[in-house]
Amino acid sequence: MTTMAERPRATAGSDFAELNRRINAAGLLRRRPGYYALRLSLVAAALVAGWGAFFVIGASWWTLAVAAFLAVVFAQTALVAHDLAHRQVFRTNKPSSRAGMIVANLAMGMSYGYWMDKHTKHHANPNHDDLDPDVGPGVLAWSPENARGFIGKYQAYLFFPLLTLLGLSLKKDSVRALLNGTVKRRGVEATLLGVHFIGYIAALALVLTPLQAVAFFVVHQAIFGVYLGMTFAPNHKGMPHPDGTEDFLRKQVLTSRNVRGGRLTDIALGGLNYQIEHHLFPAMPTPNLPKAQPIVQAYCAEIGVPYEMTSLTDSYRQALTHLHEVGADLRR
Repeated sequence: MTTMAERPRATAGSDFAELNRRINAAGLLRRRPGYYALRLSLVAAALVAGWGAFFVIGASWWTLAVAAFLAVVFAQTALVAHDLAHRQVFRTNKPSSRAGMIVANLAMGMSYGYWMDKHTKHHANPNHDDLDPDVGPGVLAWSPENARGFIGKYQAYLFFPLLTLLGLSLKKDSVRALLNGTVKRRGVEATLLGVHFIGYIAALALVLTPLQAVAFFVVHQAIFGVYLGMTFAPNHKGMPHPDGTEDFLRKQVLTSRNVRGGRLTDIALGGLNYQIEHHLFPAMPTPNLPKAQPIVQAYCAEIGVPYEMTSLTDSYRQALTHLHEVGADLRR
């Protein structure tokens, strides 16, 4: 496991303050209501169109194409929920939470409160073995001491097949969090989540044959899980793990990886390809991240902080290589 003990340290805690001044001077923390009005409208229209096509096509194997389409739309819905959680859309918590619960719980069947709590911990301590839930013990192991059994041995090969279960895992963890009472607004979240589950199951049961319903469910959830996992996997996996002594700027920059690409990459990854800028300025609206990127990169070069940016395919190669190395001892 790589740590950042050898990395350069901040001087008098002033490095981020100066970067923050430059970003503010460029006006990149201002809200972008027009962008989000359009983006939320397009995602909502895609959801309506997808479910509309499902009911129009009816009991046909062509609904599997609808399942694939809705899987992509669900992932884009999750990316919208992510921006809402970071208050990129609304300035205050109340409208962000209300919209987040509608988008996450009702539209896609995941607890907004559960995910927000988990993601907040990740942002506070990215890639920290003990404090970041995204790299803690789980099905996949991101540090050798957590690697176990057959999956630990061959997890690099099993990574993408296991992503097919990610959507179901998030639903299971959402229900568990609600049952444990660890989610705020438990009653509202449970109600919205229940409406989603009942509506989803009823739609499949009433419109499709039993075999078609099972096939729709498998295709929809599998593609959704793979797509969602592929949006988050390039960001931190295989990057250094902090030792707890880093200042804020270095903790965020050195554990994160940017993915270069054009407009299609920006849309597909929902702006998460600018992971360094996102971690430094979580409330920055997504369309401002590309404008912040050259400012942050130039500043990191100025103060001698390594700035990782690679292609999408190479980011997956690095993540899979790290997974393979983690399980090396088990294969000996």
